[in-house]
Formats: sequence, structure tokens, C-alpha cells
Amino acid sequence: MSRKLKHARRRLRARWGRDAGMVTSEYAMGIVAAVGFALLLYEVVTSGQVRAELQAIVKRALSARM
Repeated sequence: MSRKLKHARRRLRARWGRDAGMVTSEYAMGIVAAVGFALLLYEVVTSGQVRAELQAIVKRALSARM
């Protein structure tokens, strides 16, 4: 291997080695965001008006003739 290529590989390894803890924090932030979105969606779906609309859709689907 040439000297320049070895030096470039060494620099890349040094650069990538510094971000070892970032992956865990990114996963944690993603999980927190997903839980927040799930709670928001749960609140919307369980609200009175949306619940009534969903029940009406299910009743229409179950009473449809085939």
C-alpha cells in the first residue's frame, strides 16, 4: 500500500472512532420521538369524535352485504 493511502486510512479511523457514543444517543432520541408520536396518536384516536367516527365505519363495514 502506498504511504498516502495508509495515511488516509489512519485519518478515517481516527475520525470515525470519535463518534462511538453518538449512535446510542441517536437511538434514544428516536425512541423518545416515537413514543411522543404514539401518545399523540393515541390521544387523537381515543377522543370522542374520532372514536364515534371509527365505530360508525366499523358498523357500516360489518353490516354491509356481500
